[in-house]
Amino acid sequence: MDPIADMLTRIRNGARALHPVVEVPWSRLKENIAAVLRREGFLADFTVCGEKVKTLRLHLKYRGKRCVIEGLRRVSKPGLRYYVGAQEIPKVRGGLGVAIVSTSEGVMTGYEARRKNLGGELICYVW
Repeated sequence: MDPIADMLTRIRNGARALHPVVEVPWSRLKENIAAVLRREGFLADFTVCGEKVKTLRLHLKYRGKRCVIEGLRRVSKPGLRYYVGAQEIPKVRGGLGVAIVSTSEGVMTGYEARRKNLGGELICYVW
């Protein structure tokens, strides 16, 4: 099973059901992705809960009855990793969305990676 795809699916399902909070099992990569989503304005906040078994509690952001996150798409999968160079990072929805990239300097948006001239694994698209 793909834990990142599971996280994205839980966010997608929680947004469609208008849940204010979604919980996912914790990992460092998921926490970094949540930090990027919060920084880009897709999440209101996130917290790490628990001591022995950690969970990541994501607070979804809404505009009226519509979630700010309209769509999520996993790009690089465990069976087929997708790596891109700095100049090959695509723009999502004509610049309205965000590509999340795992680089040697950490998880960041495609725009930040392009600006720092870093390539890496293209994790997902969010719009």
